[in-house]
Amino acid sequence: MQTSLKVDNLSKKFNNKKIFSNVSFELLRGDSIAITGRNGSGKSTLVKIISGLLGKSSGDVTLNIDNNSITHEILHKHIGFVSPYLNLYDEFTGYENLKLTSDIRGTGSENINDVLKRVGLFERRNDLLKIYSSGMKQRLKLAFGILHNPQLLILDEPTSNLDSEGVTIVDDIAEEYKKDRMLIIATNDEHERSLCDNNFNIEN
Repeated sequence: MQTSLKVDNLSKKFNNKKIFSNVSFELLRGDSIAITGRNGSGKSTLVKIISGLLGKSSGDVTLNIDNNSITHEILHKHIGFVSPYLNLYDEFTGYENLKLTSDIRGTGSENINDVLKRVGLFERRNDLLKIYSSGMKQRLKLAFGILHNPQLLILDEPTSNLDSEGVTIVDDIAEEYKKDRMLIIATNDEHERSLCDNNFNIEN
């Protein structure tokens, strides 16, 4: 499968205040990039725009799969997005949270248990989220990101709240996506940055 992501002169303002401007880079299948910069430089804002969760002020973001440009309406089927600020449903179980997401995406739920096993939550799949620890919730967010086997995986501070076992899970997922898909990690953490082959400092 031919895949590419092109970010072209992307800029974002909030209330006429510049967050970042003229950001450009390109990824091809097998590429990985760490987006770095000081706190408040716009790393999380940038990856939200790329994932389709936030609008841009100017510039373009284009995801191509087999020479077809993916429209905004179906970006969620091809991009996996993981961040500490993603909202989960505390009154649902871990399994029910993933089932709801797969139903909304229309991607099927056959692999939910396999993904839960991969992030180490299978034995806790029927527990309500309100009794999950912060680390367990972060693992479930990782499960959200890979549940539909996306072509582009975007991780924003992926190891936050994770123990050493959880960090290893992130490392393994990152290595997988570097092989034949595309990976973006927004981070100031040196270990997370080292998971990517290239680096883009948003402040340069």
